[in-house]
Amino acid sequence: MDRSAHEAQWLRDVRNAVLHLHEQLLEWERRGHERLHGRLSANEALQVLLHDPRFAWLRPLSELVVHIDELLAGRPQQPSPDADAILVQARALAAPDAEGTVYAQRYLQAIQESPDAVLAHRDLLHLLRREPRRP
Repeated sequence: MDRSAHEAQWLRDVRNAVLHLHEQLLEWERRGHERLHGRLSANEALQVLLHDPRFAWLRPLSELVVHIDELLAGRPQQPSPDADAILVQARALAAPDAEGTVYAQRYLQAIQESPDAVLAHRDLLHLLRREPRRP
């Protein structure tokens, strides 16, 4: 596998791990919302996800998936992210911190409370330890 093919595979693997982590965090946040406000239909859940400030902290993960998709499709937005920039961004998003940003604080709380989020976090960290260009 040549370097660019290896890098593309690494990006796909990271994308899938970030997407899985996002799903686990979203599910954790949805359960918390439903404990306070009652069960949500699929349409209500979508509306809450898009408009409720409680879910806004998840947007950086969504944006990372979009950046990876654009890079893999060969049409990155300006300025163009590369694999190294994706690595830096993903590592920053996989860093829970009680004293950090709202994102980092919510992320820490989620991985303290959700075993599924912990496993998704672990899987992402495993991928991020590999260099994007190393076979």
